Amino acid sequence: MKMAALCSEFGDLVQIKKQLISVISLCKERGLLHSAKWASELAFALDPLPKDELPPTSPLTEEDAQDLDALTLAKSYFDLKEYDRAAYFLKGCRSQKAYFLYMYSRYLSGEKKKDDETVDSLGPLEKGQVRNEALRELRVELSKKHTAGELDGFTLYLYGVVLRKLDLPKEAVDVFVEGIHALPLHWGTWLELSNLVTNIEMLKSLSLPDCWIKDFFMAHMYTELQMIKEALQKYQNLIEAGFSKSTYIISQIAVAYHNIRDIDQALALFNELREQDPYRIDNMDTFSNLLYVKSMKPELSYLAHNLVEIDKYRVETCCVIGNYYSLRSQHEKAALYFQRALKLNPRCLGAWTLMGHEYMEMKNTSAAIQAYRHAIEVNKRDYRAWYGLGQTYEILKMPFYCLYYYRKAHQLRPNDSRMLVALGESYEKLSQQAEAKKCYWRAYSVGDVEKMALLKLAKLHEQLNESDDAAQCYMLYIQDIFSCGEQLEHAEVSTALRYLGQYYFKNKLYDEASLCAQRCCDYNDAREEGKALLRQISQVRDQIETPSADLFAPLSNNNTPVRRVSPLNLISFTP
Repeated sequence: MKMAALCSEFGDLVQIKKQLISVISLCKERGLLHSAKWASELAFALDPLPKDELPPTSPLTEEDAQDLDALTLAKSYFDLKEYDRAAYFLKGCRSQKAYFLYMYSRYLSGEKKKDDETVDSLGPLEKGQVRNEALRELRVELSKKHTAGELDGFTLYLYGVVLRKLDLPKEAVDVFVEGIHALPLHWGTWLELSNLVTNIEMLKSLSLPDCWIKDFFMAHMYTELQMIKEALQKYQNLIEAGFSKSTYIISQIAVAYHNIRDIDQALALFNELREQDPYRIDNMDTFSNLLYVKSMKPELSYLAHNLVEIDKYRVETCCVIGNYYSLRSQHEKAALYFQRALKLNPRCLGAWTLMGHEYMEMKNTSAAIQAYRHAIEVNKRDYRAWYGLGQTYEILKMPFYCLYYYRKAHQLRPNDSRMLVALGESYEKLSQQAEAKKCYWRAYSVGDVEKMALLKLAKLHEQLNESDDAAQCYMLYIQDIFSCGEQLEHAEVSTALRYLGQYYFKNKLYDEASLCAQRCCDYNDAREEGKALLRQISQVRDQIETPSADLFAPLSNNNTPVRRVSPLNLISFTP
């Protein structure tokens, strides 16, 4: 979207502030606390309104007035989580507000009983068949009202949630879209819809109202669908449109950078977020994932202690503590805290995935598989769970299964070299060498984060006796490693040098062979072979050849030594 168009939508920030204040009040009256919190955080980021600009409270209808006492009483019970009691006193009320709270109380009562039963009767990894018993009744009643056209934006939201819980995603999507048209400012409906959008084609096909909140939804969806460049552009536009103080936007940008593994940028944003909102717990589990990846033990320890002081019974806190113990290689303790997180919220995606990782560390593959499967049930877009399943089946030496799960992970992260390398390994085990070559070359082309793709491609060529191709790949690999300044730490450089030394020697390129042999002497595991090759070279050199250029000169400029080998075209392996 062009900035001009965006600004026209966001031109009247005063009007947006009024809308947010109104919807905060509507959500609070109905017990929709998360939507109220989201709108409140957004409203806080905008300038305060003068007293005479504040929106009036919504007028009471005749039905609202009649239900007022029952609604006030029921809402007090609802706030104390006495849902059955709240529903009892709302039965028979006729206003829209009371009807929503009546149905919502019944829904939450069923959810609470389901969660209690799950925690009491089942182990953390057992596949529970516990269901919310109220769902079917609610669906029947809401369906009748829906057919009669008697549902407002809030009850349409609840109807959509009931349909989603009953595994009716298509019907739920239609109802959520209808709910968004009826009440575009309720963020909860947008968020529920986002959980059901599986790809960009489906997103484009949705008929959504042109409201300023749609930009927040699209940015959120782009992040979920791993379209990070588009997501960052959307959030940048929102910042420029007047939401520069929004902690929600800062957190979402940080999550986006986390998703593309731009760890330093994500850490900087999370630290900024902590300064602005020091008691925030939302997204801190993602922050702890970054600290874990960077092995920042003191910072992770500080974060864990800090969150325990704020609220030790929050899902995010348990995940942070789990990550802390995992970094200290105390995997049993880590798994225990991820289990605690799941007792607090059985639909916590991060906890299922992280627990799978811990079971992998403990070599408990069956438990890991169950954990990853639960993660996929919560969100089919979680590439980490698909990738984790691939790894567990790799341990179990079941390459066909590996291939299936790595393919799923690759579809979700098409430009992640780790998925491509894993796919290549699976194809190699299944003797599909042509496909394996394509995967390794593609992994190198998209930016190989682990610097393994070229090495694996070279070894595959070596096994297939494709010596020219293998030499090209080893040469590119050495260039890649040397350009990163990691050549001394990277053990496999000696493998490449050994092969190239022998390759050049066989092709009577003695200067290049000699240089490779000398470089071999820098590595303990290749020293003897390097010395032996140098002796061979000195024996066969009866005449001094024209000195060749330094083999590794291209490491400091843009020329490539691949041409010095055979002019093979590796592009033919590009899928």
